[in-house]
Amino acid sequence: MDLRWRLLGSLGILLTGLMLMAVAINLYSLKGDIRNEIAASENLARVLLEAGRIAAETPAQEVEAQLAALLQERPLRHLSLAVSGMPPPGGEESAFLHQVALWLGFGPLPQSGQDIRLGGQILRVAANPTSEIEERLTDTLRLCVTLALFSAATLAVAWWSAHRALTPVRELEGGLQRLARGEDAAALPAFALKEFRRVAAAIDELAAALAASHAAQHHLARQLISARENERASLARELHDDMGQSLTALSVTAGFLERHAAELDAERVGECARDLRRDVRASREQLRTMLRSLRPHGLDIAGLPSALEELLDNWRQRSPDVSFRLEIRSPLPEVPEAACLALYRIAQEALTNTVRHSKATTCLVALAGDAEHIELHVEDNGKGVPRSGFARGTGLLGMEERLAMVAGRLRIGDATPRGFALRATIPLPLTLEEAP
Repeated sequence: MDLRWRLLGSLGILLTGLMLMAVAINLYSLKGDIRNEIAASENLARVLLEAGRIAAETPAQEVEAQLAALLQERPLRHLSLAVSGMPPPGGEESAFLHQVALWLGFGPLPQSGQDIRLGGQILRVAANPTSEIEERLTDTLRLCVTLALFSAATLAVAWWSAHRALTPVRELEGGLQRLARGEDAAALPAFALKEFRRVAAAIDELAAALAASHAAQHHLARQLISARENERASLARELHDDMGQSLTALSVTAGFLERHAAELDAERVGECARDLRRDVRASREQLRTMLRSLRPHGLDIAGLPSALEELLDNWRQRSPDVSFRLEIRSPLPEVPEAACLALYRIAQEALTNTVRHSKATTCLVALAGDAEHIELHVEDNGKGVPRSGFARGTGLLGMEERLAMVAGRLRIGDATPRGFALRATIPLPLTLEEAP
């Protein structure tokens, strides 16, 4: 059900019920007014009949007292009856109503009316606005009570409708809080209103995306730890096998010189020195190779093209069936070393994927930049992007994480006319992401 229709339905039911209640109250009031009007008409006829039977010689004060007794027993509506020349009875009891009549502009009441002769008495029959005022005040009070009940019921139903309509919002808030605490699912109930069903579906999709992102991050963290351990093992193996052998050869030659220094002639000493120099040069080259694999030296914007060219030379030796080419398409702006390192590592990963998976015969690595950004472009003529899309493995996640640290953006797609294209763009000036 739509939320708007639910609210309209609730308010419609309320208004219909209040309208029926108002009609019932008015009908009940109308019934009472009709009954009172009939009774007042009967009372007027009987009072006039009784007044006509009063003897003519009866003093005016006694006639007034008898009229007061009759009117007390049979009250009239909208009319007052008194002996001509005397105030109508009951004026003291309705002083407030007389004052209201004066406020409404009806003038002094005793001077109004007509004299009529009934039997032996002259009576003054006058309009009595106080009776109508009293009736109207009663109706006004009844209307105010009805409006007060109507307003209270409207507020109560509006509060109840809003409370009921916003109950799903609290459920959605609870689901978001569960996601914020790191839970895998929002655990939302089934909502009756379609608006909240759509919001719940969006939150479930967000929860699934967050769960996938967390799983990818955990996988990347495990891969990074494994890669670090493998790198340390490889470094230890190289140090033991290569550097260890060179250092052992240096130690043997130095020990030979130490033991036979007094016996060796100049030619023999020179030969030992040449051996020492050869072993030291070999150790230096091995050390440079290991350091280059860990982190290229001087990796700033001036050294990035040469570092990339050296990287391509290494791949040319390892994959001679692939033609690698480097292009510098524009003068490169000043870029911090962190951005240069990110571009270099992305190029490393992209070239590794090209050689391992693309079956390409050509590969282009290009650098371009201006005052607003610097961009790395890697393109080959291999198989291109799989139809099923790229799996977010360690390589792709690593590229995205490196670019995120320098506020960069990664785009991958098919090259023209065929193959794979990767673009890594870093905006300038660079704002580095703070490490947690």
